[in-house]
This record gives sequence, C-alpha cells and structure tokens, in this order.
Amino acid sequence: MTEIFTGSFTQQEPIPEEGIAAALEVLRHGRLHRYNTAPGEVSHTALLEEEFADLTGARFCLAVASGGYAMSTALRAVGVGSGDKVLSNAFTLAPVPGAIASVGAVPVFVGVTEDLTIDLKDLEAKLGQAKVLLLSHMRGHICDMDRLMTICDAAGLTVIEDCAHTMGAAWNGLPSGRHGVVGCYSCQTYKHVNSGEGGFLVTDDENVAARSVILSGSYMLYERHRAAPGPEVFERVKYVTPNISGRMDNLRASILRPQLRLLAEQVGRWNARYLVVEQGLQGTPGLRLTTRPEAERYVGSSLQFLLLDWPLAKVKEVLRRCAGRGVELKWFGAAEPVAFTSRYDSWRYAPSEAMPATDRILAGLVDMRLPLTFSPDDCAQIARIIRAEVSAVHQSDAPEL
Repeated sequence: MTEIFTGSFTQQEPIPEEGIAAALEVLRHGRLHRYNTAPGEVSHTALLEEEFADLTGARFCLAVASGGYAMSTALRAVGVGSGDKVLSNAFTLAPVPGAIASVGAVPVFVGVTEDLTIDLKDLEAKLGQAKVLLLSHMRGHICDMDRLMTICDAAGLTVIEDCAHTMGAAWNGLPSGRHGVVGCYSCQTYKHVNSGEGGFLVTDDENVAARSVILSGSYMLYERHRAAPGPEVFERVKYVTPNISGRMDNLRASILRPQLRLLAEQVGRWNARYLVVEQGLQGTPGLRLTTRPEAERYVGSSLQFLLLDWPLAKVKEVLRRCAGRGVELKWFGAAEPVAFTSRYDSWRYAPSEAMPATDRILAGLVDMRLPLTFSPDDCAQIARIIRAEVSAVHQSDAPEL
C-alpha cells in the first residue's frame, strides 16, 4: 500500500501556557505600547531584550517589529545609505535584499556552495565593491565563520549577520550573530520562537546600539531601555538619528519570554527530527545532502537536498509525486517565485549579473520545513516517501539524466 503523509508543514506548536497567561495579563491591563508602564513596572519588551542579550552573550539588544526591520535598522546604524553597495548572499529570501533596498542601497550578490553557504572565493573576488556584508545564514547553514571574519577584517568589511534561521545555533561555540558587528534575528511564526512577527538586533557596539534604539522609535525615552548603552552615548546621536518606529510591543514580548527559556530544549527536538530525515535519505541515488562541519552547531528546523544537474522536468516530477503523497517540498529552481520561495533574479529592484555556478545549485535545490508538530515517526515516513519518489524518477527513462 502506498504511504500518504497527512501532517501539515505549516502548523506550529501552541504558545506555552506561561506565555498565554502573560499575554492575557497584558491584554487585561491594556499597556501594550513598549513605553506604557505603571509606576515601578518594567515592560515585557525591556525584560525580553535583557534575556536575549544574556542568551547570546551580547552587550546590547533591541527587540523590534520584524527580522527585516532588524536588518534595515542595522544597515542604517552602521552608516549604509542611498546608493551604497552591500554584499549579500544570492541564496537567501526576499527580506534580505529587501532590507538593503529599503535604505536605498544596492545588493551585490555573492554565490553559494554545494553545502548552501556563501562562496568565500566569490566573496573575496567582490570585496572591493562594498564596505558592508549582510551575511545570510540561509536555512540554517553556517559557513566557516573564522575564515569569513579573517577575510572581512583584512578588507575592512563590516559584517551584519542575518540569523533568521540560526537562533540557537553556533560556530565553534560562539552563538550565531556574535561574529559580526550586528546580529539580526526573526521571531516570525516559522522561525525558532513565534510571535507571529518580530525580531531582535544584538551588538557590542554602543554607538550602533544607541542609533538603533533611536531609530526604533524611543523618542527621548531611551533611559527606559535596560540592554542598552548609558545616556551619554545617546547624547551623541539623539539629534541626528531619525525615528523610524519599529520596536516590539509588550504583547509580543510577553509570549516570547517563556519561549526563549525553552529554546535549547526545542533545538534538541528539531535536531532529533532532522537526523531521522537525514538518515532516511542517506544514499538515495541522485540525491545529495549537505555536509555539516564539526564546528557548526545547527538547528534542524528545515532540511535541504540537491538533485544536482537533474533535468528540470525530472525535478518537477519529484515535487509533483511527493506532493501527491502529502509531502510539501519547495524548489529554488522555478522560473517564477512561489509563496516564500524566490531567488536572486526574481528581485528585479536589485540588478544582478549572471551567476551560472549559483544557478546550477539553485536549479536542483529542494527545501522542506520540519515543524515540531511532526513526530520522529512522521519524519521517518516523510524520508521514506522522498526516497521512494526520488529513486523512481531517477531511474525513469524520460527525460534522460
């Protein structure tokens, strides 16, 4: 009998009861705005920022409205402006080049390797084109950060990390987001903590932190921030930094605080599911899995594989057959963007040169979410279905491989 998977690839776990209780308390007193507090009260937003700073080991943290807002704020805070060029991954999602475009800057795309990390040789070739790298740890794949920072430091290149898919991950024990000047994170529903929409910005640079706080809409209430520099730093920037309101509200912060305390446990659960699927796909003819370096502590909230150099018709057939058995796969080789999935030549506001080596990888790149609502048995079934359909299509006669 043919197996059919019946789970949902978009269904998340419920918010912890502690978060629901805290949210109800906020709703009952009505003080949702980040600076609307009773005498002696510290806002959930300020407490959340302290807790995330402690989690990552950063001096300063700002909770904001989205991961995209965190990136655009970081770019502004390090001095990127209209007409500037910013290096970034060709393999990423639309909010990354969108953040660059939102400040009037121009993305310069850097290639991707077969392990889905930024191509450091291509980065070295393009160093002279920009002063900032917005590095996307796309789908949780972390490049050799020691080598990357050596390259960037030698070139005087400021690094901002997009850690939307690496909250809870690390390279050689250092949390993702702590190598560059700024780390940016997402709390969107499909990320590692869920407030529907939301994000964080962390940094050790007091000037970047102060500018970011003013940008987020602090007005002159910056002294109410706890994971922030002292008032003397704000004195240097408060009259020359615009207000582009985007700090997180207390309702979202209230449901995130208990989720942060559970993050390490959740990472373990994700990785257990990831390993079940990975082991189930090992050795599948024609299918290439990514290699995870020993230095990388990853979060397996999604899994990618390559059908490298397959005819597009065969890749589409794999997707069709898996979908028919309930397994939802995303593909980065499609000519047009589909839902959340798009690629560098889809973003026509960002001019790009032909990148044949990257195009070859994207043409065979298949992507799948692994929500924690899946059990290990679900993951084993998903792997069996993918393995069976990839094997069947790989062995089929037409079109030829």
